[in-house]
Amino acid sequence: MTQYTATHSKTNNPNHTSAAELDKSLPKRFAKRLGASLLSANLLSANLLGAGVLSGALGVSLGAGALFATQAHAAQAMDFSDLVAQVSPGVVRISIVKSVSEEEMARAQAVEMLRQYLGDRANLPDATPALEHAYGTGFFITKDGYILTNHHVIDGADRITVTLSDRTELDAVLVGSDEPSDIAVLKVAGENFPALTLNTADDVRVGEPVLAIGSPFGFDYSASAGIVSAKSRNVTREAAVPFIQSDVALNPGNSGGPLFNKNGDVVAVNSLIFSRTGGHMGLSFSIPIDAAMHIYEQIKAHGKVIRAYMGITVQDVDRNLAEVYGLDKPQGALLTRIAADSPAAKAGLKTGDVVLSFNGKPISMAADLLNLLNRAQPEDVFNMTVWRAGQSMNVQGGFTEAPRDVSAEQNQGDGVRLGLRMRELSASEQRTLASMGAAGGVLVTSVDPMGLAARAGIAAGDVLLGLNNHPTTNAQNVAAIIKTLPKQGVVPVQLIRQGTPAIIGLRIE
Repeated sequence: MTQYTATHSKTNNPNHTSAAELDKSLPKRFAKRLGASLLSANLLSANLLGAGVLSGALGVSLGAGALFATQAHAAQAMDFSDLVAQVSPGVVRISIVKSVSEEEMARAQAVEMLRQYLGDRANLPDATPALEHAYGTGFFITKDGYILTNHHVIDGADRITVTLSDRTELDAVLVGSDEPSDIAVLKVAGENFPALTLNTADDVRVGEPVLAIGSPFGFDYSASAGIVSAKSRNVTREAAVPFIQSDVALNPGNSGGPLFNKNGDVVAVNSLIFSRTGGHMGLSFSIPIDAAMHIYEQIKAHGKVIRAYMGITVQDVDRNLAEVYGLDKPQGALLTRIAADSPAAKAGLKTGDVVLSFNGKPISMAADLLNLLNRAQPEDVFNMTVWRAGQSMNVQGGFTEAPRDVSAEQNQGDGVRLGLRMRELSASEQRTLASMGAAGGVLVTSVDPMGLAARAGIAAGDVLLGLNNHPTTNAQNVAAIIKTLPKQGVVPVQLIRQGTPAIIGLRIE
């Protein structure tokens, strides 16, 4: 199978934005956000998460003829014209403006100098503009101006503008955004906006017709239809939502737009595609509206999403594992890891247990359990039926609040940007650290491959103990230290990697 590599930095094409990593699992190379596409020098291009093809893992064929024949048949089977006219006013185009970083501007200036020197002989990209203009889609969920869209559409935006169906333009305020679920909430001033009708995604059936309206490649209010291909699709290993898969033609610019059922009710928020070309190939994924509204309610109430923590890692049960564990058929969610001192461990769960039900709801696959866990709150309790050693048993316990990953760049204005995310250590991790004679510290969860931290050799899994001779006790403390770093020079970083203490030099330039 041909391998297609994900883009994590500015490409040679000046009309492409940088891409962000979806998660740490293998499919991240193949997932493409449908997000803000750049409109620069009258050229249209896509802001994607890299390129790839996924066939065997999803059990589908990527034969273009079969895929588009299915979509064409669904579109011909139902006339959506009245429905499009009815719901279009509730859909909005989202335009954003991003400031280009100093590093990108410096790179552009160097390119321009080479162009002036080499003239037409230079095969160089065009200069990067100081501002990037991008777009996506959103839709009204309340009459007083609340709008749902995708996190990746507005991520890094300095200014957000919403364009209504009558071409009215309104400035939008970001109420809050949640990266794991890829949901963002915007607010515009005013009242009596055409809020769309929402319906539970639980009633969506595989094979039923669905409709999407959005701004693919900047073409406003484009409608495309198809059918639901699958439900509860666990696209990534730690997916925050159980995606609805369809063959609706979604392309860059459709991000954040609504997916309608045949009655005109919104059942999902369009989010990503799988493709090896950058465009639609029959595999589109949307966030169920129930999950999106759960995120909306938390953002509106708290300004952030508070997640419950159980401390488990799960996978599906296949035919062979069903036989190993003595199950009648492949079912349930197999627990492959139990974190020490976690709510799961305190409740008595063990590696190898198969979860068959959660709070009275049957679990047929891992995605079912992940969906329920992601809707839980820290104060909630759980009652699970698990299969262990050939017997069914009951397990009860209570959640705690999940540790939050925090960006080292949060609230630091124009200061030094290391390009890393981190979280505080759990109780068991702190005890392990104490056994090594160390205290405090934060765990690095991800590193931008183009950032200063990556250049210095800092990697995910490292525990930062000190930065520039200041102890790092929590994520906010690290962000505060970064604000005091010099704009140039080398500062020491004290860390522990795989149980071994080390000190490295972080060059800032």
